[in-house]
Amino acid sequence: MTKVLGNGLRFEEQDSSANLLHSQCPFCSVQCTMQILEKTEGERKTYKVAPTQNSTSNGRLCIKGLNAHQHAYHPERLQYPLLKADGKFVRVSWKEALEFIKENFFNIQKGNGCDSIGVYGSGSLTNEEAYLLGKFARVALKTKYIDYNGRFCMSAAASAMNDAFGMDRGLTNKITEIPYTSCIILAGTNIAECQPTIWPYFHQAKQNGAFIIVIDPRETATSKLADLHLKVKPGTDAALANGFLKVIFEEGYVDQVFVDQKTEGFAELKAHMNHIQLEEIEALTDIPAEKIRLAARQYATAPTGMIFTARGVEQQTNGYLTVRNFINLVLVTGKIGKFGCGFGAITGQANGQGGREHGQKADQLPGYRSIVHPEHRKYIAKVWGIDEKDLPGKGVSAFEMMQKIAKKEILGLFVMGSNPVMSNPNALFVEKALKSLQCLIVVDTFLSETAQLADLVLPSSGYLEDEGTMTNFEGRVTWRPAKKELPNEVKHDWQILCEIAKVLGKGTYFSFSSPEEIFEELRLASKGGKADYYGITYDRLRRERVYWPCPSIGHPGTGRLFEQAFAHPDGKARLMAVENKYPKESISENYPLYLTTGRVLPHYLTGVQTRRSPALAARYTESFIEIHPKTAKKYKIEPNVLVKIESARGSAVARSKYSLKIREDTVFVPIHWGRKQNINQITTDDLDPVCKMPGFKVCAVKIRPMVNLEKSV
Repeated sequence: MTKVLGNGLRFEEQDSSANLLHSQCPFCSVQCTMQILEKTEGERKTYKVAPTQNSTSNGRLCIKGLNAHQHAYHPERLQYPLLKADGKFVRVSWKEALEFIKENFFNIQKGNGCDSIGVYGSGSLTNEEAYLLGKFARVALKTKYIDYNGRFCMSAAASAMNDAFGMDRGLTNKITEIPYTSCIILAGTNIAECQPTIWPYFHQAKQNGAFIIVIDPRETATSKLADLHLKVKPGTDAALANGFLKVIFEEGYVDQVFVDQKTEGFAELKAHMNHIQLEEIEALTDIPAEKIRLAARQYATAPTGMIFTARGVEQQTNGYLTVRNFINLVLVTGKIGKFGCGFGAITGQANGQGGREHGQKADQLPGYRSIVHPEHRKYIAKVWGIDEKDLPGKGVSAFEMMQKIAKKEILGLFVMGSNPVMSNPNALFVEKALKSLQCLIVVDTFLSETAQLADLVLPSSGYLEDEGTMTNFEGRVTWRPAKKELPNEVKHDWQILCEIAKVLGKGTYFSFSSPEEIFEELRLASKGGKADYYGITYDRLRRERVYWPCPSIGHPGTGRLFEQAFAHPDGKARLMAVENKYPKESISENYPLYLTTGRVLPHYLTGVQTRRSPALAARYTESFIEIHPKTAKKYKIEPNVLVKIESARGSAVARSKYSLKIREDTVFVPIHWGRKQNINQITTDDLDPVCKMPGFKVCAVKIRPMVNLEKSV
């Protein structure tokens, strides 16, 4: 990680042969800022990158950000529209591409209704493009079927926060309060590798005496900082939280004044605790009772405390309930709405927060409004200039869209900035479904695994070319400048949407000429909603990052939520009794090991961008399976050999990597590689019943060594 000094500026725009670009990282949810110095030396161009100062990461940049420009200039960038003919892509003009979309979408909807077309978005789109994609689906296509890959990121936490607090924002308090927090629980989050530029805040907390508890079945770079690492059995995090609650209730650590004044549901939760036995929790989680007591006491008795969750506890078929139970811990101890106290769900994608606030999610309209709420529908219909009855209703989640494709209920799909054939669970099923579509349109910067299946691929701009706003994991809106010229016939996502809308006869509703113009409509659309951006302008964002809600010009933004009341109409938060729920899929004689998945530091999501950065790809050229040596010996797996990993759905291949840092009943495989290395070919497609999150983190598998297959991977 690079730390910038002084005022954050490394380069001066003095050399006439140099081009200085200001931008922010396209990868994780921190949104670090940078300068890129492009110099021409003869026929060769060189690039230097330096971090710049910002209020979130304080002028830090990790290895991904330092090398992000490599994919932006990569020769494999899509430069022209490509139409598939006889199984091969051929270059076509934009006019031909737009006519193809018009003809195919019209023919599909003419015979099958508006909902026969689906739209699949991305947590990497800017706020403007996410907003416009939602409007495009509902106004230009009139379909209810829109969702996005952020469903696989924070949907469990988002649903839990909405139901518990009445509002969903990544952090309920300011990131700058972390160093002054007395006790921190990190549940299923590996911040040191996934958001390394904010990790120094936790180091500062440790230096200031904070007691840090990490809950993870693996030892990670994050767990190294912990005072207490709880190596929980995969899928039992909700039960572990019940263990903490049992101690808090039993030993009198409940903040009764806070509970009485600011929560509902305490009596039910208290009655539920009477049935919880710590010995049972110990047996279920593999965590000794004395460690459960220690963790509960440290958090409950600390004057300040924060709990952070991420995909480790959220990407489960009981992820919603698990997060609700960790929120129960926050509420019964009164550790929210005050300095150094709060809850945080660490967003994974660059704009996973903003992407769901403004209409990409199946059940939401801009401003975090509900698509089924009559007043919300009327307001957005008025902003958009349409009749409320013409606004479609609620659709389904991302994976449920794949199921509807397989059932021939969705016949055409428009994908923007996402790679669903890799990011969805049970990927072999998804690939088969996508191949069955009558028409698949993909908008992307590279020919991703999903784009390769498309009938038409449209080239979109990258982060150095695409100006817009993003909302980081804190709930702060940021502005990303863009100076790099578009290569050849590449267009911005927002331009593509406007041009398609025009050929579909809906151009009146999409007559935008700049991202700022779109943002002005977004501001109005969000006004009065829970995610209220009305007081935020481009002019302001060019000077500072602004927390939402920000309801009026001149409003400072809301850094700490719930100081006076929660966002439910009665101002109270909701407690909830959570049973000791378990994953729908368990290990068995046929599939005796738990598989859990995740990231590695140099790569991002499905790797479409980072695998095209030579500096990043060189650090991990292929996938691996992390396995305990005792487990490897049991299954006759040597170090550094190819291993076949099988589940009830399919198989994947990865190279063995011994580790004493993982449980003996668990293996870990990262998510960044495709084809035979695509681990989502074997993950379960069971969904959380509330938020529809797939159970990526708990899957039953068997493993065996492979021979003579090195060249096939």
